[in-house]
Amino acid sequence: MNEFKVNKTYEQINKKIAKGEAVVVTAEEIIDIAQKHGVVEAAKRVDVVTTGTFAPMCSSGAFINVGQFKPLVRTTKTWFNNVPAYSGVAAVDCYLGATQTCDDDPLNKYHPGEFNYGGGHVIQDLVAGKEVHLRAESYGTDCYPNKKIEKMVRLKDLPNAMLCNPRNAYQNYNCAINRSDKIKYTYMGTLKSKMGNANYSTAGELSPLFNDPYLKTIGLGTRIFLGGAQGYVTWTGTQHKKDVERGLNGVPVTPSGTLSVMGDLKEMLPEWLVGQSIRGYGCSLSIGLGIPIPILNEEMLKFTAVSDEQIFTQVVDYGYDYPKGISKSYGQVSYADLKSGSIMLKGQEIPTVPLSSMVKARKIAEILKSQIQRSKFFLGHPQHLFC
Repeated sequence: MNEFKVNKTYEQINKKIAKGEAVVVTAEEIIDIAQKHGVVEAAKRVDVVTTGTFAPMCSSGAFINVGQFKPLVRTTKTWFNNVPAYSGVAAVDCYLGATQTCDDDPLNKYHPGEFNYGGGHVIQDLVAGKEVHLRAESYGTDCYPNKKIEKMVRLKDLPNAMLCNPRNAYQNYNCAINRSDKIKYTYMGTLKSKMGNANYSTAGELSPLFNDPYLKTIGLGTRIFLGGAQGYVTWTGTQHKKDVERGLNGVPVTPSGTLSVMGDLKEMLPEWLVGQSIRGYGCSLSIGLGIPIPILNEEMLKFTAVSDEQIFTQVVDYGYDYPKGISKSYGQVSYADLKSGSIMLKGQEIPTVPLSSMVKARKIAEILKSQIQRSKFFLGHPQHLFC
């Protein structure tokens, strides 16, 4: 016997979307609705809850086919604006990683004076329609005799380009501090000495995987907002963890689940794929990602009604501990506290700094909401669940 009082299917919800009858709200809006009407009644009323996040996601990149030349070529080394791409794939295929830096960085002729220019910046330049310098080499074979190619290209000139990210949408992450007496430059941003600031990088109650903590509706084939276009979940991401400590409503209190995602780069927008220069660390790519959560039953409604006050993370020292591989928490803080602008730790008030953008996370959730309401975005029924 089914334990739920509310039972819906993907097909039923998609039919409502097709007719323009689906009730869609954002992950922020559902909190008040659940408090006002209760979980069961809210689950009856609402069909989809939209989420969003925009933050640096280092484990990202693009598979690019640069097209053939005459005479034919099999590329073994490839550069875009002097940023190396991995070419051990096929004849003219390569993978451009978001964190790969320019060979002549920091002073390069394509972006003079910029400290770090890398794969993430190339991806943004391509999506923005800019010309990018392509250079490739080969040792030459009987079937692919050409040994060198070089020209300016735009994204529209490339036969294929797929954003393919091995690890995105981290389900919770550390709050970073620095207990040492020197400034530390990390992938979590610049950390002042003696706990001068606390940096975090999660959208809290809007973040996709907080709204489905056990990934009961997110799996292979789930349709998502990715880089301004429709993309898909292709598997769990690298470093994915599911056997973790969980708090209220099943939300993990440490870094846990991740997603591998993919989409057509040619359909994406530069607003949602932004190259990042992180001082003293390198470069990355900030990505806009959102997932619609179907309200199949009251359990899913309860998951999506989680608020910043109920979501916690660990404070970790990136001055001494993290570089040595030491896993130690110096306290547990809520995202409500983090978003307030400061936290209290060992009697010290510490300013907090977000690496993720709440403004853009809200915008993604609203875009998804509007697209679903206008029958422009349908739920993708997962073919395999990760829960």
